[in-house]
This record gives sequence, C-alpha cells and structure tokens, in this order.
Amino acid sequence: MGQHQGGRCAVGRRARASRSRHRPGGAMSPGPAPADLEAVRAQLGRPPRGTLEISARCPSGHPSVVKTEPRLPDGTPFPTLYYVTCPRLSGAIGTLEASGLMADMSERLGHDADLAAAYAVAHEDYLRERESIAHVPEIEGISAGGMPTRVKCLHVLVGHALAKGRGVNPLGDEAVDLLGDYWGSSSCADR
Repeated sequence: MGQHQGGRCAVGRRARASRSRHRPGGAMSPGPAPADLEAVRAQLGRPPRGTLEISARCPSGHPSVVKTEPRLPDGTPFPTLYYVTCPRLSGAIGTLEASGLMADMSERLGHDADLAAAYAVAHEDYLRERESIAHVPEIEGISAGGMPTRVKCLHVLVGHALAKGRGVNPLGDEAVDLLGDYWGSSSCADR
C-alpha cells in the first residue's frame, strides 16, 4: 500500500461488497446498510471491497472511514484496516501530505521517545484489532501508514484516529487537528 494516486493512498482495483461479516468471538453481524455501501461506492467511484462497517462519518452523516477485512473477497491481503472514503476528507489529507508533514512527523519520531512510544502503541492496537478479525500471514506484524517507525500515509493515520477516537494514534490525532474544517459549511454530498 502507500502508492498515491490523485492525492490519496491507492490500493488494488477489483472490488466487491459483502453482505455479512464475522465479529470477533465468532458472532455474525450484518454488514453496513445498503445505503451506506452505495454512498461509499459513489465516493470511491467503484464498489467497496470487504467493508465490515462504517467506522466514522462526516459532519453531514455520510461515511468517511470504513473498516475493511484484512483479506479482501478476491483473496488479496489488505493491511489497511481503516480506509478513508470521503473525497473531501481525502483531498484535505492529500494537501497535508503534499506539505511535507509526513517527513516532519517521521523526523520527530526519531527524536521524541514519548511520541515514538505512543506511536508504537497505536501500531500494536492496529495489529491487535486487525488480527481479531482474521489472521492473514502475509501481513502479520505489518500495520499500515508506516507505523511504527515512520509516516508514509496520513490517510491511514487519520482513518485510524477518526475510527478509534482521540488518544489512540498521536500522529493521526495531530493530522486530524491540522485538517480543521475540511468539510466547509455544506454537506459533503454537495461537492
């Protein structure tokens, strides 16, 4: 992962949505509502792949981050547990990436032991949660976004921060703070 196209982290192209998913502990739960999957399809310009849930919503209520299976329905390993879908959010994150913020954050990780420790905890949280969904040997020990030693995709870090809330991913929280009022005064659907 980590390739960028059009200001966002890009991953494979084939997709298909699923109807139900396993929750940790083996219980079955319905996947996202059909209307949410349709909204995500419209945001991405393609069908969503392996979507387990809507993990965060924009202020107007539309999906902004989805939780994705660690192995996609076509068998592809997929380390990105939280995937940003909102075009407005993705564009704002791309602007932060273009500003050089990732290099600055990566440098700070090398000099700030407390920040590095907190970022390593975020990495472990990410791995633990993904592993609770499914074990995928090809991505074992690999989180996403450069964790735990560098920053290579703010989309991943922002998605993690928005999905889990403040205090889980320090650099994700920092990026969310820097985004400010990315949605403006109107519904993201008006874009």
